[in-house]
Amino acid sequence: MMSAEDAAAAVADIPAAPNTIADTGIDGLALLQLMMKGMYSENLELQSQMGEAMCLPANVMAQLITDATERKLIEGLGAVDTGLGAVQETRYGLTKLGRDWANEAMNQCQYFGPAPVPFEAFCDRIRHQKIGGELVNREQMQKAFAHIVMPDRLLTRLGPAINSGTAMLIYGPAGNGKTTIAEIIGQIFETVVYVPHCFEAEGQIVKVFDPTLHKQVPEVTGGGSRGLRRERFDKRWVPCFRPLVITGGELTMEMLNLKFNALAKFYEAPLHIKALNGTFLIDDFGRQRVKPEEILNRWIVPLNSRVDYLTFHTGKTVQIPFDEFVIFSTNLHPNDLMDPAFQRRIAYKLETVEPPEDLFRNVFEGMSKKAGMELTDAVFNQVMETIKANEAQLAYFQPKFIVEQVLASCKFEGTPPQYTPENVEDALLNLFVKSESNMFGVAR
Repeated sequence: MMSAEDAAAAVADIPAAPNTIADTGIDGLALLQLMMKGMYSENLELQSQMGEAMCLPANVMAQLITDATERKLIEGLGAVDTGLGAVQETRYGLTKLGRDWANEAMNQCQYFGPAPVPFEAFCDRIRHQKIGGELVNREQMQKAFAHIVMPDRLLTRLGPAINSGTAMLIYGPAGNGKTTIAEIIGQIFETVVYVPHCFEAEGQIVKVFDPTLHKQVPEVTGGGSRGLRRERFDKRWVPCFRPLVITGGELTMEMLNLKFNALAKFYEAPLHIKALNGTFLIDDFGRQRVKPEEILNRWIVPLNSRVDYLTFHTGKTVQIPFDEFVIFSTNLHPNDLMDPAFQRRIAYKLETVEPPEDLFRNVFEGMSKKAGMELTDAVFNQVMETIKANEAQLAYFQPKFIVEQVLASCKFEGTPPQYTPENVEDALLNLFVKSESNMFGVAR
């Protein structure tokens, strides 16, 4: 939960709602076109409907309606009861000139929704709410990682890396918590950041807010709870927790560029732009279809200069602040992925190693207790002997794997959760694959 002081600071920092068309920072003609497209494509008739869809306050919408009326693009169609007693609203409809005007606007760009914010305002907001400005202390770290078992030394090294707000490489054998650590890091921050629905640059609209990636802060009407008041808030911005964007083997170079919708004629921001002021995790680094060097070369300028460049299909390019904590996670050795020159650009490198036997048992006992089972010496010894027989290394994921397998077996048999020599053996058979020399009892 956010403290009352933090909540008050967040509310005080909200983007202020515009009072006039000029206050929006967007050309009045562009806003008028946006409103007309909404009336044309969404059949919007009421000022309140248009204002809600465009995320603009009533006084700005009133100015746009006045402008449209004077241009003879719309006309009043009579009053309608709003359901609030004696309060009524005027219905508006497009004139023939208005329909032609709206149709031409649709041909230029089919986007309709929240009004964009100016690109300069977006850049200023990125700088203002930079991730390096929020310091994470040991208490926060211990609380965030309290539910997992990990060496204290690793926790000590993680803290400064997070506070750097730059880049980190996590490497080590598979199954030792690299992805889990990265995900916890992405959720450790507490500051509210403001993400625009979209921005306008060089006459183009770029969508940024993504409900699948941005976790919105709950809306409340006041008080000191975690939430934000909306009376004086510019609704073109969405209050969110710092974003955590995760990509893995599916990452391609195209996903790091603006995505132009040739039919609708507007853009979708790339993943790393949606991650601004948050955390961007490149998981399974080295497993992508493109060569690691190509991906790394794409990041040289952003990591060095803290700026990135967005290129539109028109050939125009804009510079944007690059503020996010980039995490490269891999089970390959760094020397096989990047040369020393690039390794120097990643100031923090953490290796996750296999757990010692006592720590492994602590993890196993915790998982067993959570599942309502007792880990006896006999069960633990059975597991350890099988691991050694397979010449495998201990890994943090193994206890969870075994526990889940045993629970599935007990559920199938209709018995209470419990370890037996048989269901533990079955779990271990699913954990390890026999070598070819042992398959079918034939030496190879």
